Amino acid sequence: MNIVRVATYNIHKGVQGIGPQRRLEIHNLGHAVEQLDSDIVCLQEVRLLNRREEQHFTRWPELSQAEFLAPEGYEAVYHTNAFTRHGEHGNAMLSRWPVVAYQQEDISDHRFEQRGLLHVEVLVHGRAVHVVVVHLGLIKASRARQIAQLQRFVAREVPPTAPLLVAGDFNDWGSLVQRALDATNLKAFTGARQPTFPARLPLVQLDYVYARGLVPLGVQVPHGRIWSRMSDHLPLIAEFALPAIEPSPDRA
Repeated sequence: MNIVRVATYNIHKGVQGIGPQRRLEIHNLGHAVEQLDSDIVCLQEVRLLNRREEQHFTRWPELSQAEFLAPEGYEAVYHTNAFTRHGEHGNAMLSRWPVVAYQQEDISDHRFEQRGLLHVEVLVHGRAVHVVVVHLGLIKASRARQIAQLQRFVAREVPPTAPLLVAGDFNDWGSLVQRALDATNLKAFTGARQPTFPARLPLVQLDYVYARGLVPLGVQVPHGRIWSRMSDHLPLIAEFALPAIEPSPDRA
């Protein structure tokens, strides 16, 4: 079996604080993503551009945040979920492995929250692995409808025998998401919960990596002052075993 290391991280658009106290954290986040040392990094609240912040911060990167955060040798995939007065933001995935294809689906449930899922197919150890990056809504009823849409999307777009990872910020303080995904054979590691929010005093786990066709091995959440300052979430890192393809019987 091959080990696949997957991280999910809501980066809060690379900026922390409010008003005149806000500070640019995207450079620290770049170092942080490297430290995660993950094969696949799923990111939420990633800015493509923001004209107001670009004018405010003198060290605003020239690249989009997904490209800026990608370690050397990684491919970056991004798609906008939300259009705002000053720019755009959405989900991204950074991959150590070759990207084969990608697409996005709008899962917005009402006009006050623009949400989407990013579906990327990567080639891991010669096998096609499907990755879906999600950021679900703040309202419970919205999340229920978005999970149902995610399930329909997976049934339509992902072959039933293909390894699948679903990662992101599920915004679920209860067990709604876990029960729904369990019913479709998407499993997360079942050890003790790993609180990821709020970063300064983590109380609840909002960020998960679920898998189908891979074996969950463990999860961890990095802690410390630097991690608590970069975003309102902590990253979550999960490891999975990717089973080898069994050879087809000879058709003699």
